[in-house]
Amino acid sequence: MKNSFDGKMVSWLALFTALSVVGASIKIPAFVDSVALDVFPALLAAALLGGRAGAIAAAFGHLLSAMFGGFPLGPMHLLIAGEMALLVWMFGVLYKKNRIAASILFVLGNTFAAPLPFIYLMSKSFYLMIVPSLLAGSIINVVIGLVLIPRLSGLFKTTVQKEGLNR
Repeated sequence: MKNSFDGKMVSWLALFTALSVVGASIKIPAFVDSVALDVFPALLAAALLGGRAGAIAAAFGHLLSAMFGGFPLGPMHLLIAGEMALLVWMFGVLYKKNRIAASILFVLGNTFAAPLPFIYLMSKSFYLMIVPSLLAGSIINVVIGLVLIPRLSGLFKTTVQKEGLNR
C-alpha cells in the first residue's frame, strides 16, 4: 500500500493551505476578524483528496490566517482550528454520499455548533454577535466549494487519482 502522505500529497496540502491563507484576506464584515473565505480551499481538499487532507488544510489554514490577522481571539484559535478540522473532515466523508447533506451539516455545524464553547469562554452576547457572520461566511464558502469541486474533479481524476493519492 502506498503512503498517502508522499511528496505530492504534501504539495497539494501546502497549496490548499496557502489558498486558505489567501482566502482569509477576503473578509466577511464581522465583529471578529477571523470570519473570511479561508475554509473553501479546505472543503475542496476534503472533496478532492479526502477528509483527512481537508482537515489538515482547514486546521493549518485557520491557524496561519489567524496568525496573519494578529490572533484576535488568542489561544482560542487552537480550539477553532480543531473544530474546523472536524467539520471539514465530516464534509469530506459525507460529500462522497450526499453533497447537499454534507453542505448543510457544515453550514449548521460551523454556524451554530462551533461557536458554542464561546458562550462559556466569553459570553452569550459574543455567541449571538458572531452567529450571523458565521452563517454568511459558511454559506459563501460552501457555495464557492460546490461550484469549484465538480470543475476541479476532472483535473484530480487525471493527475491525482491515477497515482493513488485520493485516500
